[in-house]
Amino acid sequence: MPSISYDLHIHTCLSPCGDDMSTPANVVGTAALKGLDCIAITDHNSSLNCPACMKCGEAYGVMVIPGLELTTEEEVHVVCLFPSLENALAFSEYVYRHLQPVKNNPKVFGYQQVVNEDDEVQYEIENLLINATDIGFSDVPKALAPFNGLMIPAHVDKDTTSLFSNLGFVPPDSTFTTFECKNMANLHKLRASHPYLADCRVITDSDAHYIDHINDPVNFLEVKEKSISGVLELLSTRIPL
Repeated sequence: MPSISYDLHIHTCLSPCGDDMSTPANVVGTAALKGLDCIAITDHNSSLNCPACMKCGEAYGVMVIPGLELTTEEEVHVVCLFPSLENALAFSEYVYRHLQPVKNNPKVFGYQQVVNEDDEVQYEIENLLINATDIGFSDVPKALAPFNGLMIPAHVDKDTTSLFSNLGFVPPDSTFTTFECKNMANLHKLRASHPYLADCRVITDSDAHYIDHINDPVNFLEVKEKSISGVLELLSTRIPL
């Protein structure tokens, strides 16, 4: 089976807490220079920089999976990945309607720039993207279903904005098959404390908000084929025990 290097949690200048230098061309270009095979663009509650990133990916030879990092009503972060740009943009529009309607103050929170593949700013998003939505953690699978999205609880070992920092447990109605671990040294303890995770796949990503934080090609996935569908197929299945 093909092995691909990955970093599936990367922010661009669309995220207000991200660096303005993290434009689509800079992000994807950096991934290409580092030798990554596959990245995912996961800005806070929006996929609007995915079109430019995917165009850059085609030019630079990097597979770019469209996505976003959803903030649930409990302020749990969830990486959401999609098989197509159309799915991602449609879900992004859905999420924006469920986002708290608080205006962004760029001087306080940072700019929220939608940029094209030539690094030209097209416009800015009005409402603050780092706010919570009114989508509950347990409601995420149902919300994603019409858009064929994959749910991955983000950085579950982080002491803020994670499943275990904010909820403290895996809800009994959970169906996710992959979770993200920030520090893989915590993996054994996590699985021992939360049996649900025993047969879940695990990924570890940079959560890069600055281009120099993007991972080197040190983490790999064994996929049936080197494609977005190949990656999502793997991450949507549990580990045989």
